[in-house]
Amino acid sequence: MTQPTMTLKVQGSAGKIAVHTEGPSDGPVILMAHSILSSSMMWREQSKLLAATGWRVVCADTRGHGQSECNSKTCTMDDLVADSVAVLDSLNISKAHYVGLSLGGMSGAGLGFQHSHRLLSLVLCDSRADMPIPMGDIWNERIIAAETQGCQALAVSTSERWFGVPFIEAHPTIGKEFRDTIGQTQVSGFVSCARAIQGLNYLDQIHQINVPTTLVVGANDGPLPQAMQLMQSKIKDSRLEVIANAGHLPNIDHAILFNAALMRHFFQNSTWSQV
Repeated sequence: MTQPTMTLKVQGSAGKIAVHTEGPSDGPVILMAHSILSSSMMWREQSKLLAATGWRVVCADTRGHGQSECNSKTCTMDDLVADSVAVLDSLNISKAHYVGLSLGGMSGAGLGFQHSHRLLSLVLCDSRADMPIPMGDIWNERIIAAETQGCQALAVSTSERWFGVPFIEAHPTIGKEFRDTIGQTQVSGFVSCARAIQGLNYLDQIHQINVPTTLVVGANDGPLPQAMQLMQSKIKDSRLEVIANAGHLPNIDHAILFNAALMRHFFQNSTWSQV
């Protein structure tokens, strides 16, 4: 039976986690996780698409993002993995598919080898499995800006880095929505998740992932196409889809191509879907 989008709160180690569900209550479950400085709002189009084709979509706001709480400024990637497990446990979901982008893809990699028994498949987007020190150090300046000025200080630079100025100028409504979402992120949530990114160290373990895995990346997303190619070489039987001319959030700036890649993943196995 199809149900309207509902929001509920479940308990996580850093506070209440906001969970947004859409689609048939008895449909196969897809858990979706978003990028740092965003929220479940970034999955709006994909959630509606998947719900309309028979899936029960569960979008969780990362700690300190969207409507979720964050009572700590320290966090590891394993803590974010545990948050995903807490969502599944609270909703009595024994197994689910998982889609994560950027930060959500990083923690999804950890979920993939730490809790493979809870997963049916993985889609990891625009992420990596390690954080070299020079890349990790970039986050220090952003952390200082957030702690001294609030996350609104990161809104313009982050949205321009994600989409590029031409896209934002051509799509001012999208640009404003993401700037607003970035600015409303709790400082504790951003700082703790940024520290988790700096400590990311899953590259030598992702070979343990043993569920069907698709990797998706925007072709113009800096070093991430190369990083995800390396991940693909380590995850047995995984596939890599590169979205031409897309940036860090290809589900937004090239949604048609991204959605096609997503549907190829979820309809590769007829037993996964009720349609």
